[in-house]
Amino acid sequence: MASERVKLTVQDGDGERVVQLSSPNKVVWPVDDGEGITKAEYADYVQQVSTPFLAANGDRPVSLERYRDGIRGEQFFSKNPPKGTPDFVDAVMCTYNSGRRHPQIVLNRPSAIVWAVQMNTVVFHPWASLAADTDNPVELRIDLDPQPGTGIEQAIPAAHALREVLREAGLNPFIKTSGNRGLHVFSPIVPEWEFLVVRHAVIAAGRELERRMPDRVTTNWWKEERGERVFVDFNQANRDRTIAGAYSPRAKVNAPVSTPLHWDEVDDVDPRRFTVRTIPARLAEVGDPWADMQKAPGRIDTLLQWWERDLQDGLGELPFPPEFPKMPGEPPRVQPSKMVAGNWDENGEAIAH
Repeated sequence: MASERVKLTVQDGDGERVVQLSSPNKVVWPVDDGEGITKAEYADYVQQVSTPFLAANGDRPVSLERYRDGIRGEQFFSKNPPKGTPDFVDAVMCTYNSGRRHPQIVLNRPSAIVWAVQMNTVVFHPWASLAADTDNPVELRIDLDPQPGTGIEQAIPAAHALREVLREAGLNPFIKTSGNRGLHVFSPIVPEWEFLVVRHAVIAAGRELERRMPDRVTTNWWKEERGERVFVDFNQANRDRTIAGAYSPRAKVNAPVSTPLHWDEVDDVDPRRFTVRTIPARLAEVGDPWADMQKAPGRIDTLLQWWERDLQDGLGELPFPPEFPKMPGEPPRVQPSKMVAGNWDENGEAIAH
């Protein structure tokens, strides 16, 4: 039997488009104290928030985190435009860490976001760079990730301290909830540096924050070394490593949303209040805290000076994610507790025996 379908008329900047929505009554998110959030309700949500959503996530490569049957169903990612993608969904050719190139989805209008909902997208993962120049990020992103034994309460003071670090480096930080337990701090930058250089700037900022809060913040890549601290996830600054975009829901019960904040809201923030059902009213009441983000992008020269200073002081490269090729100066990719010194050379390469 064919699934139920409805036709949605979506208002784009250049006119109306009709997008078909199948299974509109399918529950995407269960809700603790009421009826679940359906696909149709989600399509309505993305239309209501399309202006700030596109300002934060549009005109850039985006990966779609999709679920075949709601958030408790099978999960998979889409990067390439799938067969049958309509012409109002854009794409851009991207180069990946392996050297491979292929087109990646770009969302530039409300109808394209609704199409992504039709394709069972739950989480939107935008790149830090724009479609016009995918190699050079337009924002420095820092993910403050509370480790077991910590939570948002520990991330809040770390975020305030990070704000001061970035201001001292000449940048203007913005903040949002992760939609889970952490906080994301973004600073707009001019697109003059490629991803690996921006990653070094993030590491420099993280190390400075760690020096100021050594008992509460860590840049240790290996979980066994982090303890009950907030982890500065520097590897989210890599090419094709993404975090949930602003105004994107997360795949969790009650449909929490990764939500931009004004800095004076941070101390009292309760991320559970920000959901697909509450964000439209919040936008009407307080506006978009990120509305002016890209008006005055900064430079990372000072952070790169700090990176060079730390190199001179013996603080070198940090590990990359396991799917990356071995990078120059990278330490061994093995947990410290499992490392046998005689099995690795000075360049971090395994020694064949």
